[in-house]
Amino acid sequence: MLKFLKGVVAGSGAGLKDLPYNIGEPYSSAWGSWVHYRGTSKDDGAPVSIFSLSGSSANDGHLVAGRNGVKRLRTVRHPNILSFLHSTEAETLDGSTTKVTIYIVTEPVMPLSEKIKELGLEGSQRDEYYAWGLNRISKAVSFLNNDCKLVHGNVCMASVVVTQTLDWKLHAFDVLSEYDGNNEAATGPMLQYEWLIGSQYKSMELSKSDWSAIRKSPPWALDSWGLGCLIYELFAGMKLGRTEELRNTTNIPKSLLQDYQRLLSSMPSRRLNPSKLLENSEYFQNKLVDTIQFMEVLNLKDSVEKDNFFRKLPNLADQLPRQIVQKKLLPLLASALEFGSATAPALTALLKMGSWLSPEEYGVKILPTILKLFASNDRAIRVGLLQHIDQYGESLSAQMVDEQIYPHVANGFSDTSAFLRELTLKSMLVLAPKLSQRTISGSLLKFLSKLQVDEEPAIRTNTTILLGNIASHLNDGTRKRVLINAFTVRALRDTFSPARGAGIMALTATSSYYDATEIATRILPNIVVLTIDPDSDVRSKAFQAVEQFLQLVKQFHEKTSGDDTGAAGTLSSMPGNASLLGWAMSSLTLKGKPSEQSTLVSTSSGVPLSSSISNASSVTDEANVAQVRVNSRTDLADLSDNPPPASPTSTDGWGDLDNGIRGEQDNDKDGWDDIEPLEEPRPSAALASIQAAQKRPVSAPKTQASNSRPKSTVKASKDDDDDLWGDVASNTKSSKVVDEDDPWGAIAAPVPKSSSKSLNLKSSVSAGDDLWASIAAPPPTAGGHKPMSGARGRGAKPAAPRLGAQRINRTSSGTS
Repeated sequence: MLKFLKGVVAGSGAGLKDLPYNIGEPYSSAWGSWVHYRGTSKDDGAPVSIFSLSGSSANDGHLVAGRNGVKRLRTVRHPNILSFLHSTEAETLDGSTTKVTIYIVTEPVMPLSEKIKELGLEGSQRDEYYAWGLNRISKAVSFLNNDCKLVHGNVCMASVVVTQTLDWKLHAFDVLSEYDGNNEAATGPMLQYEWLIGSQYKSMELSKSDWSAIRKSPPWALDSWGLGCLIYELFAGMKLGRTEELRNTTNIPKSLLQDYQRLLSSMPSRRLNPSKLLENSEYFQNKLVDTIQFMEVLNLKDSVEKDNFFRKLPNLADQLPRQIVQKKLLPLLASALEFGSATAPALTALLKMGSWLSPEEYGVKILPTILKLFASNDRAIRVGLLQHIDQYGESLSAQMVDEQIYPHVANGFSDTSAFLRELTLKSMLVLAPKLSQRTISGSLLKFLSKLQVDEEPAIRTNTTILLGNIASHLNDGTRKRVLINAFTVRALRDTFSPARGAGIMALTATSSYYDATEIATRILPNIVVLTIDPDSDVRSKAFQAVEQFLQLVKQFHEKTSGDDTGAAGTLSSMPGNASLLGWAMSSLTLKGKPSEQSTLVSTSSGVPLSSSISNASSVTDEANVAQVRVNSRTDLADLSDNPPPASPTSTDGWGDLDNGIRGEQDNDKDGWDDIEPLEEPRPSAALASIQAAQKRPVSAPKTQASNSRPKSTVKASKDDDDDLWGDVASNTKSSKVVDEDDPWGAIAAPVPKSSSKSLNLKSSVSAGDDLWASIAAPPPTAGGHKPMSGARGRGAKPAAPRLGAQRINRTSSGTS
């Protein structure tokens, strides 16, 4: 700005050495005697255009006219006139003679003739672009003639340049003069430098130097003729050679022909005013012109007009010239979104146009706008960003996501709208891999812990799916603390059958992260009970998972049988686990709310995950849908007659291993740390001691110790609010300590006893109980789902029936 003010006051600069721009390669064409160079700023490297005009002396006629052009360009400002930045005049020695050169620095532009060749447009797209360009030039000429009472004098293709956004702009003001038509006494030339105009561009009265007729003509007479010459050169594809060539109208579009002839009327007074050209010609009414003009006056449109326009824009963009969409419409659209004048549907059009850019251009033109939009308080914008995150997520850097995007996205986890919570959850599938471990452990996992007990069943299910997908991005310690607890305690005990199915699939997909001890003592016992789940799809998944995990344990048994090291190492996953990502993206379509979890909604399993959004309005309240059975993974089982275990929304954790006997305790926790009592009674180092402890009758001191453990868990949870996952990691570590004996062969032999010890079944266990026999018992014991509905008693049941119900682990209510 200071440079511009200095130029306005002082005129020319000090010389070429003080020019704050670097002069680059010249273009092949320019107006008159000027040379058009590419250039860059010495300060920031920004591109510019530099025009130079040289003369043998300061009084050279071309230089005098050039100074007039510099003065006019500096003072005349219009959106369709070339923007002036800087000018200077320098003297250089060329041998023994002095050479004077004028330099003009403007915004970066390119000669129109070269830009047309570069674009290579054809057919209707070419005509649409020409219409847009002629619209711009006609407005510039109308501004000079009608508003400023100035005459350009030499409108032609050489006097038009094209900006980086493909806008046409008028320049070459060397001949520009005031219109003095009211001065009838004047006899001299109205255009002082008319000799610079090529003879082929001169109208009849100008070629005859009939200044009297020119002064009696309207101000636009000479420039209307110039517009006619420009139109001819555009459609002929060549420079005008002789004035007579203007009679050839073969290439002129029919919709423009009549106006073209009126522009070139032999009578100056009858020539068409450039302002009327825009109003009368149907040639200027096309999709490209209408679209750009709407965008330029967007602030004047109401919300209804904006919504209708932006909803049509994605399809309309396919019909417009691709280069114009990228270089003209895209910047307008990005600016409108940043400053709030565009509505949320505009985001869809922005991302579609951005998909046509190269990765480098995308990072410059699209990502800065997206980063700004994430800070928007407009809920519709936030929803749009999350819905389309798969289109731009890969282009985001880890630093962008961790520092600029996630802090804003995380607000959606606590939003009152279930729709927005669901979108926020699913966006983590793209964003989580780019988050730092500190952000994942300190923030993301805490939100996911709360979402696993969300009131919306779809959100609980998708949280389990997400955890399975991002497991590979967690560190080892976090995986030990989180995965089994989240999948077994929360997901497998959910009242929503797709949530239980998702828990099983998540366990199988992350099987490579579990060692043999965890599989045998924590995973298999929880999956086996789902083989009698009321939902057939859950039962099928449970059987498949049992087979897979048994195979893994068998592999470990065979390995340790040959190498008696006794180390419970991590097992390799079975084939097929790598498909979890596709499953999470296209698995469940879930709708409903907790009060309606018994409602059946049967949908296709191929529906994308993006459709699995809670929608209370779509849930039916009919009670007789229990007759329908579900077969796909997206079916919601009607559990009204056969209720599964307690919903995670109760948040009573694994402190109540006996399925409700102490259910009234610890019901205020919301983290995954409430499962700690599950691992308290682990197999001891000596296998003989384990078996003896299993057979020993339950004594009063042991019951007391069992009752005291949940209380200590509550205290630990309150003292450490930041650790939602509990002390599972340390307990897991201790579970790996074994004796010199081979524990795996022993587990294969007395399965019921080692399993009961591993699953913390420590209340009212008699020496003759057989847990697995109770599951496989005839209908009076395990059939008809009676044990599941009565398992959560408060201690009033006999020891054997209650113990069997504990192993089934499938009810949410009991008799106190």
